[in-house]
Amino acid sequence: MNLTFAQPWVLWLILPVLALLLYHYIAIGRKRIGTLRFSSFQLLQGISISEGTWKRYLPIALRLMGIALVLVAIARPQDQNTQRTVHAEGVDILLVLDISSSMRAMDFKPNRLEAVKQVAQQFVANQSADRIGLVTFGAESFLKCPLTTDLNRLQGFIKDIQIVPEKFDGTAIGLAIASGINRLRDSEAKSKVMIVLSDGKNNAGELDPVTAAQMAQEYGIKIYAIGAGTKGQALMPVKTPVGTQNMRVQVDIDEATLETIAQTTGGTYFRATDEASLANIYQQISEMEKTKYEVTEYVQYAELFFWPLLAGLFLLSLETLLDKTVFRRYP
Repeated sequence: MNLTFAQPWVLWLILPVLALLLYHYIAIGRKRIGTLRFSSFQLLQGISISEGTWKRYLPIALRLMGIALVLVAIARPQDQNTQRTVHAEGVDILLVLDISSSMRAMDFKPNRLEAVKQVAQQFVANQSADRIGLVTFGAESFLKCPLTTDLNRLQGFIKDIQIVPEKFDGTAIGLAIASGINRLRDSEAKSKVMIVLSDGKNNAGELDPVTAAQMAQEYGIKIYAIGAGTKGQALMPVKTPVGTQNMRVQVDIDEATLETIAQTTGGTYFRATDEASLANIYQQISEMEKTKYEVTEYVQYAELFFWPLLAGLFLLSLETLLDKTVFRRYP
């Protein structure tokens, strides 16, 4: 129950009104008390002075409670029932993440893949009204999660992402985009978005990334492309005859291709050189692809004043009845 009052200011009258009535009973009511003269107090010995005192105050208490309840009724208590209808122009978003071996590079902390996973999970947590899916890719693409509104489950899939096995190592950006198109092309969402993150060049798959972007554009899919990696060199765990060693390798991102992909579909290309800039990029994308809401609110009120009114009238009637019968005073 959502209890409200149509005239809440009346409630502020309860205490002063009751205080005035109590003053009336205490200060003025004493004048109405009758007296009897006795020649001796011996007849009253053994009688408790306080015995029966409650009978004097019970009618007063009943009247004060009754008046208080009547004032509550005048304040018009109501049960407020609010119904909200939300119309949302949703956005369907597909995360397309590179999981090739180069994502082990440690120019992000602790490495590129782990930083990407953390930022992607935070991005998903902020998209409460959208459907989001997940595709990963190396030399082949892998659907990890179809478009869903169960974002907690999706975060679990993101958390479980691992570097692609060696036999699938490579960077097939065009193939990954084509896989994303298959997931978004039948969507009826007002906005269809693909966020493609890669840290290298397209070196696998039979489909050129720019051609794939043109196909996406035909289906009304917008691509935001992110190149992940510092500029210059980065530490990378590399297998050597004496075991895995951290070695500096050249960061080689095909920015021109990624930028063309984004521009072809009306999207934007971003370069992330550390985890902070990556988080900022996802925040920018989130702001550019906000879901639009239209909220219609209906409020219904159920009047409840008759309950305190009936209770108040009952107590006042009971007080009058007791005052005229059981507690009647004889001067």
